[in-house]
Amino acid sequence: MTASDQNKSPDFFEDHGLDPVTTATRYPSAASAPPKRKAGFYLSEKLLDRFNRHFHQMKLAGAPVENKSALLELALTFALEDLERGDQSKLLRSLNTRS
Repeated sequence: MTASDQNKSPDFFEDHGLDPVTTATRYPSAASAPPKRKAGFYLSEKLLDRFNRHFHQMKLAGAPVENKSALLELALTFALEDLERGDQSKLLRSLNTRS
């Protein structure tokens, strides 16, 4: 390694190095978990505060939840499974009573 190589700025678009998604989701390789993508949603402050409070209460109680993304993914999975129940869906009934 030359002196100029040591002072070279990092190229953030290189194919090697740390993958930010892998680092953030704590999965060591793509083979051990399905690929994940960042999603952007707007939530009310009240709902976000409620979610954060429950997450922290679960962590303090020793619940095996790794991070907020894992908790949200699980909650969304439950919601989607409920929607797939069709007329028996609690979410659909709730939406229909709001209209």
